[in-house]
Amino acid sequence: MITSSRLILREMIATDAPFILELLNDGDFYRYIGDRGIRTLEQAQEYIQQGPAVSYARYGHGLYLVERKEDGASLGICGLIKRDTLEQVDIGYAFLPQYRGQGYAIEAAQAALADGKSRLGIGQVIAIVTPGNERSIGLLAKLGLVRSRLVKLSEDADECLLLEQGSRSECWQAHGEVSGQAE
Repeated sequence: MITSSRLILREMIATDAPFILELLNDGDFYRYIGDRGIRTLEQAQEYIQQGPAVSYARYGHGLYLVERKEDGASLGICGLIKRDTLEQVDIGYAFLPQYRGQGYAIEAAQAALADGKSRLGIGQVIAIVTPGNERSIGLLAKLGLVRSRLVKLSEDADECLLLEQGSRSECWQAHGEVSGQAE
C-alpha cells in the first residue's frame, strides 16, 4: 500500500470489479486509452486477475486502485507498468470524470513514482499518451516528463506519444516540435 496526504494506492482485488467496470467503460477511457472489451463484472474480475494481479506478482508493482482517505471512495487507478514492448517502466493512470481536475492524479502519480524509486529502485520512468490528450500531457510535464517521439506498441496499434524524463526547458521546447508532427 502507498499513501499520500489524501490518498491510498492499493492492489486491486476481485471485489473492485464494479469500479473497474465503470472506469474502463468511461467515454474518455475509450477515447484516450482504448476499449478493453470489459462489459460484465466477470470480465472486470478477469481483467484484475490477468493484468494488475499478474504485474504485482511478477514485477512488484502495477496499476493500483486509488482511494480517497477521508471516505474510501474509489477515484481511479494509477501505477507503474512494465510492458513487453517498452524497455522502461511507464506511469499510467485513469480517473472517473467526477474526480478529475482536483489534483488527485498528480498526487497519486507522485506517490507511485516515489514508491517505485524508494522501494524498487526504479530511477527512469517514461509515459505513453494518445496524441491530443493535452490534460494528460500537462500532468506528465508536471512530473518532469517531456515529449520525445511517436511510437507504436504493436504493428496494428495507433501511434502514441512517448514522454521521457527531462528538464522543464526541454519540455517546452519539445512541446512545440512534437506537437506539430502529431497533429
